[in-house]
Amino acid sequence: MEMKKIVKSEVQEILSSYENTPVFLHVEITSGMYANHLDQSIFNAGTFLRNIQVEYIQGTIRGGNRSKEHRVGLKLNNGGWIYVLGLTHYVVNEDGEFIMHGINAEGKLASALEISTKPFTK
Repeated sequence: MEMKKIVKSEVQEILSSYENTPVFLHVEITSGMYANHLDQSIFNAGTFLRNIQVEYIQGTIRGGNRSKEHRVGLKLNNGGWIYVLGLTHYVVNEDGEFIMHGINAEGKLASALEISTKPFTK
């Protein structure tokens, strides 16, 4: 399945469908793993979390008004929050996984938030 540009109302509906349900998350943020090999002025930063089980009571998408990037906030049942910024595309794949990615101007992955009721295996 091909990813499509985020439509806020569609993504909000999918986010809401996972509320109050134990889910597994994949979160990834990258400035480009080896970006500073090409440009020493680039500061590499990133995050990688895989198969983190949480339950959220509210999922919200914002942004995309003046820019094409969106942000998603998940309010956890324990009072915590998860925010992922820079999301641009989404798909629900054949395994029922809700995949949201931020694709930069060069067509490379910059951010990812993936949600599933089962652990990620790929």
